[in-house]
Amino acid sequence: MKHKDGKPINLPNKNRKVILAITVIVLCGLSFYLGGMQCNTKNDGVLTNTNDNDNDIDLPKQNLGSLQVRPINFPECSIDLQDYTPCTDPKRWRKYGIYRLTLLERHCPPLSERKECLVPSPDGYKPPIRWPKSRDECWYRNVPYDWINNEKSNQHWLRKEGEKFLFPGGGTMFPDGVGEYVDLMQDLIPEMRDGTVRTAIDTGCGVASWGGDLLDRGILTVSLAPRDNHEAQVQFALERGIPAMLGVISTQRLPYPSNSFDMAHCSRCLIPWTEFGGIYLLEIHRILRPGGFWILSGPPVNYERRWRGWNTTVQEQRSDYEKLQDLLTSLCFKLYNKKDDIAVWQKSKDNNCYDKLPSETYPPKCDDSFEPDDGWYIPLRTCVVVPESKYKRSALTYMSKWPERLHATPERIAAIHGASSSTFTHDNSKWKKRVQHYKKLFPELGTEKVRNVMDMNTLYGGFAASLIDDPLWVMNVVSAYGTNSLPVVYDRGLIGTYHDWCEAFSTYPRTYDLLHLDGLFTDESHRCEMKYVLLEMDRILRPGGHVIIRESTYFIDAIATIGKGMKWECRKENTEYGVEKEKILICQKKLLHKSIRDL
Repeated sequence: MKHKDGKPINLPNKNRKVILAITVIVLCGLSFYLGGMQCNTKNDGVLTNTNDNDNDIDLPKQNLGSLQVRPINFPECSIDLQDYTPCTDPKRWRKYGIYRLTLLERHCPPLSERKECLVPSPDGYKPPIRWPKSRDECWYRNVPYDWINNEKSNQHWLRKEGEKFLFPGGGTMFPDGVGEYVDLMQDLIPEMRDGTVRTAIDTGCGVASWGGDLLDRGILTVSLAPRDNHEAQVQFALERGIPAMLGVISTQRLPYPSNSFDMAHCSRCLIPWTEFGGIYLLEIHRILRPGGFWILSGPPVNYERRWRGWNTTVQEQRSDYEKLQDLLTSLCFKLYNKKDDIAVWQKSKDNNCYDKLPSETYPPKCDDSFEPDDGWYIPLRTCVVVPESKYKRSALTYMSKWPERLHATPERIAAIHGASSSTFTHDNSKWKKRVQHYKKLFPELGTEKVRNVMDMNTLYGGFAASLIDDPLWVMNVVSAYGTNSLPVVYDRGLIGTYHDWCEAFSTYPRTYDLLHLDGLFTDESHRCEMKYVLLEMDRILRPGGHVIIRESTYFIDAIATIGKGMKWECRKENTEYGVEKEKILICQKKLLHKSIRDL
């Protein structure tokens, strides 16, 4: 020790021994405390999943105790919240700027403003029409908005007849029907016919007619559109039974990993691709797989014939097209095919093009600080993501074709700590057994009664893979704060998104028939309050819809108690192995009619 002037202080030996003893005691105590914390923290290792009972069937039964919560009866929210989307709420837009449409991005309310009530259904709400009939019609009272019908009547997006909306399959660039439009696209991209192209993203999706048509062609599409006051595009898409999410390319990355989609599409989606340094097209480049296709229909494609209808001049449109072509070339895209109003570019299949780019090129290559797979509240940057050369087989050209791709071990599984081909195979086998058991407990699973499904905390997408032959689709959700396995999900030909369940999901109320979660509260209860997670599940679940909760016995009774307060009907079941440390809770959300609300 020293005086303030820097001279040493000579301590007696006795004092030194006392200080040394105190230091040792403090360090030992701190070590013990940190060790205890480490033991109680979530283990990210794939091989130590606490919910994997395959090796636990011989364990003796034991009383593990349970979490106790106070019963709460949640009231119904006011009817003006029937389409409440907490993190994309138009009532809060005035707090955010219009620059690059920042107001349309996710802006979640603080904890003090969270709703502790049940989002109501519109008056006259009916159980949704079943798939595949729902692709062509839905109940007007379920999505009671006429704006698109009035504004887009000449484009045949939808029309109202009696108690229903009908969907003729039209769009801005295909008013006479989406079928012929996609037929032409398949002529331009033969890979759409042979199983090469499996996953797609539609930016500015309208009512998702493009994604709906592709389902019959074996292509699974994420239809993306922002929340707005009038159009309710994503709400219409999900009511029809077509995969869709709320989202916008603005200042933040989309919630998907790099090199995920086989195809991206923009049909006059009004995204200014060449502005702001080309930052929006750079984001499409990031999420598009090497060898993947970007399709643009609308301005400035076919400007020679179309410019008169675009309130511009032919010179302006020619300039826009040349700027777009220059930008795409700098991102290692090549014009693949073009006819009429559709142009198709292909992303480079390998890194040869990027290696030849001059060092002074713009946009520059991203540096080593750039993590290409991060997709949760990550600002966009004007730099080119060069795919990792070690993952050559993740390029579209070299991947297994669909449906073989579903069960082929993805190359990028090597990036997950503790994962391997054997853990992937084991996960497939495990979920096949689990889904067989689920169907015994819940016979509606696998029938036309269940269409829109979410796996709220997936690993490799095993639950979705085991349901692949059923008339449904699954949105696979990977925790933004857990093991990043979403690239593997996409490499299998499935779709999904990053999310943090401490916040609301990017969808409208009443948009999913079934929510499945496996150990979510075990993994996230240290961060997310159970009450708010369950209220969010109630918000996005359709009346009459179900949840399958596979969870530690410690949480099951507490979940059931909160579920009762949300007017869910729940029953507890054993797992396929009958062990005591884990149970299955199956709950159904009931439709609350107006007569019940007024009691």
